[in-house]
Amino acid sequence: MAEQLTGLADDRALLGRTSTAERVSDILRSRIAEGYFPPGTRLSEDSIGGALGVSRNTLREAFRLLTHERLLVHELNRGVFVRVLAVEDVEDIYRTRALVECAIVRSLGEPPYALGGLAEAVAEGQRSAHEGDWQGVATANIHFHRELVALAGSDRTDELMRSVFAELRLAFHVVDDPRALHEPYLGRNQQILEALRAGDKREAEQLLAVYLNDALARVVEVYRRRVGEDG
Repeated sequence: MAEQLTGLADDRALLGRTSTAERVSDILRSRIAEGYFPPGTRLSEDSIGGALGVSRNTLREAFRLLTHERLLVHELNRGVFVRVLAVEDVEDIYRTRALVECAIVRSLGEPPYALGGLAEAVAEGQRSAHEGDWQGVATANIHFHRELVALAGSDRTDELMRSVFAELRLAFHVVDDPRALHEPYLGRNQQILEALRAGDKREAEQLLAVYLNDALARVVEVYRRRVGEDG
């Protein structure tokens, strides 16, 4: 927890003079999406409020916002915790991703497309894989899909999918072999990027649909095995 709080203290400068619950929730959402707070982690009001330099009321409002987004849960007389997903949650996340991401690729206009963010996310994943940082590969993979969503040019879609991707990161935490889960998608991200570079959005959509279906099957398999072990 000490390491996570140090990172939050670094984020304090982002709040500036206009500190609000929305900005605090943005920071915490990003930290959850990047894996700083794994599922089941209890979030201490005193520690996090002190790290960010915000009032208890502001922090509680931020917690409320993230609870509404299904990233946190409040347990009576115990506190606030990062949510632990069920298999049904994972299935719904991937269903939402398929609906939104495939529709975005399908609705792209005429090429060329603004693919700088996608290319950087692919490179980020490859660097992390070279260093053996498979959690870093997971983060790069989420960055890739956030950049894909950004091609829609819609703030509302970006906002919707930001919380979906944060929930997705919660699902990744149950995986005991992150390399086996994430390594195959390095090449698939590259294939989607190349299809879009070639202006072939139909091919990119087909690659993406198969990708998401395979990823869902893999994550659900791991989830069910883990639930069986824990049970």
